[in-house]
Amino acid sequence: MDELLQRLRQFHDDYFPQYESRFRNLVHDGQHPTTLFVGCSDSRLVPYLLTGSGPGELFIVRNVGALVPPYDGLHGLHGTAAAIEFAMLNLKVSRIVVCGHSHCGAMKALYEEVPAAAKNLKGWLDMAREATLPVQVSDEALRRTEQRAVVLQLERLMDYPMVRERVEKREVTLHGWHYVIEDGEVHVFDVRSGGFLPASRVDHSGTGPYKESEESSEAIFNEIDARWSRQ
Repeated sequence: MDELLQRLRQFHDDYFPQYESRFRNLVHDGQHPTTLFVGCSDSRLVPYLLTGSGPGELFIVRNVGALVPPYDGLHGLHGTAAAIEFAMLNLKVSRIVVCGHSHCGAMKALYEEVPAAAKNLKGWLDMAREATLPVQVSDEALRRTEQRAVVLQLERLMDYPMVRERVEKREVTLHGWHYVIEDGEVHVFDVRSGGFLPASRVDHSGTGPYKESEESSEAIFNEIDARWSRQ
C-alpha cells in the first residue's frame, strides 16, 4: 500500500477519534494560538514534539533556515512575512519563537557555492549572510553561525511595526531557540548573558532580542563569539 495513504488512514482511524472534540471546537470557535513558531524546514525539527503542543496551539511558518524577510519587502513577496502580519494582527499571538538548529544545511550553504539553477535559494540565503563568519566552515563556525542567524531574525522582527509596538507594550515576547538535534536540547537565547543557554538549566524560555539599550545585532554577535572563545 502507498505509505502516505496508509498514514492518512491511520490518522483518520486512530489519531483523529482521540481529538475529535478538540478539532470540532477549533472549527466552531476558530483558532486562537498563543505562539507564532518560525522554524527551519528541516525534517529533523518537529515543533509539536519540542513544545509538547497539540492542535490549535501553534501558528507555524517554516522555511529554509528559519529566516524572517525584511518588512520593507525589498526581497519581494514572502509567505513568511504574511504569516507574521497575520499572526500579529489577526491572531494576536503573545509569543514569537524563532527556532534554528544544529547541522543546518541552509547555514552551511552560506559557505558553499549554491548551484546556478537554485537562483531562488541563493537570493533567499542572502538574507542570512550577515550572520556568517570570515572563516572557513567548521563545526564550531557552523554552530556559531546558526546561533547568530537566530539573533538576526529576532532583530529583523522588530522592524515589523506591529511586532515592535506590541513588544514595547510588553504584549508580545520574542524567543530565540537553537535546537541541538543530537542532544535533544533546545538552547534559548538569554539577552542578559548574550548567549544561548540549555533550556534545562535556565528559568525562562528565551529573552530578546536585546537589552533596554537596544544593542545592535553586531554587539550581540560579539557576545556570542566571546562566549564560544571561552568554551
